[in-house]
Amino acid sequence: MRKEDCYLLGKITRRHGLAGNVILKLDTDQPELYNKLESIFVEINGLLVPFFIEKTSWSKNDALNIAFKNSSETLVDQSLGKSVYLPLATLPKLSGKQFYYHEIIGFDILDENDKECGVIRSVNDQTAQNYFVTNLDGKEVVIPIIKDWILEVNREERFIKMQLPEGLIDVFLVSSKKDE
Repeated sequence: MRKEDCYLLGKITRRHGLAGNVILKLDTDQPELYNKLESIFVEINGLLVPFFIEKTSWSKNDALNIAFKNSSETLVDQSLGKSVYLPLATLPKLSGKQFYYHEIIGFDILDENDKECGVIRSVNDQTAQNYFVTNLDGKEVVIPIIKDWILEVNREERFIKMQLPEGLIDVFLVSSKKDE
């Protein structure tokens, strides 16, 4: 399994009990979707290694207590502190104005008047306010991801229509013109 074909589910944070169980801290808004896991991929030395699950139980709202099949001290040691992935194909399909960050890379951002506001190059989710990083006429434009601003997500035509505050895009274009 290649990492490009997977999404990050969470991280194995610690041991649990004496029976060789581990705690998987989930990085998701919908942890309930993952209460029947049969297997996971653990990143070890840059490779995704399959680990098969015997049983799971909830430790907290966003943390699973996992017992691996054929568990051993070595298996548990190898998994501690490691990132956990699942295949993209296992993600539930989203509709309407919901989207996964990985699926909208390359989408156009349009304002409510269908004016081009950039092509999404990446999504920054490492700050308190997540935002799109777009490219508009060779300039980097940052657009906050605010649910109320999103009017439409069109997967077929690959665009997101947003109601943006007046002047938001101009801030990035004007400041770049001063630098020239």
